[in-house]
Amino acid sequence: MKKKRGGWGWRGTPYVFLAAPLVLLFLFTYYPVLNMFWYSLTSWDGLDKTKDFVGLDNYVSVFTRPDIFKVFFVSLFYLGGSVVQMALALYFATILSFSTRFKNFFKGIIFFPYMINGVAIALIFVYFFQPGGTLDSLLQQFGAGGLVQQWLGNPSVINVSLAGTSVWRYMGLNFVLFLGAIQSIPGQLYEAAEIDGANRWQQFRFIIAPGIKPIIGLSFILAVSGSLAVFEIPFIMTGGANGSETFVIKTVKMAFTHNKVGLASAMAVVLLGIVLIMTWIQRKIVPEEKVNLT
Repeated sequence: MKKKRGGWGWRGTPYVFLAAPLVLLFLFTYYPVLNMFWYSLTSWDGLDKTKDFVGLDNYVSVFTRPDIFKVFFVSLFYLGGSVVQMALALYFATILSFSTRFKNFFKGIIFFPYMINGVAIALIFVYFFQPGGTLDSLLQQFGAGGLVQQWLGNPSVINVSLAGTSVWRYMGLNFVLFLGAIQSIPGQLYEAAEIDGANRWQQFRFIIAPGIKPIIGLSFILAVSGSLAVFEIPFIMTGGANGSETFVIKTVKMAFTHNKVGLASAMAVVLLGIVLIMTWIQRKIVPEEKVNLT
């Protein structure tokens, strides 16, 4: 007679497999976040063994010190660039989802910048924006020499230049997300729409946009968090000079240059809180809906 196995072994198997990833998740994600929150309540300099408790003083400094609070406004340039980036990515994804000549070639061109290393992109655009560089030569070639200026030296345009660089680099990611979502829409819907006389704009408005609404929401969250966490491009190209210092660059300098790890941890917690709040607002304004495409 076959021996009956214990019931716990079968019920407990999923938890055994989940134990390892959950432990790793706690050790490398949640524990460092909790540790950072504790640092934010101290005046630790990153070197001393003792950590003096200061309560919420660091958080008050984040919102009251002008040199810290003003860097929030730099993120607005990157947020605006993210909106442009999403609009361009959605436009190209929509165009290339239909029958277009050489569409695979254009897909590769649009996605290629995202595959390039960030340091290489920063160095490319340093020469692109330098005085007498590629951009100035193109403007003079087309008779727009009056627009030539210090693209990375003028505080009034430097953040526009850096945001434009980010648009060029990251547009390929949103393009792939949008393109994949659009191609997942059943082709019968387009055929039925064409039979009913719908043009391309009507197909986009009533078929594509509702069908990829979750992906648009995801891209919006990524855009907000990305605009607040910009670091690589401005740090390499300008080092935060001429008014291009972002919140993350300020945080890094506060921790490793000024040895104020407690204050830098408070800044990181504030950044995390802003991203979570923006995500919650986006979920409330544009709630997830089950779209029935069949």
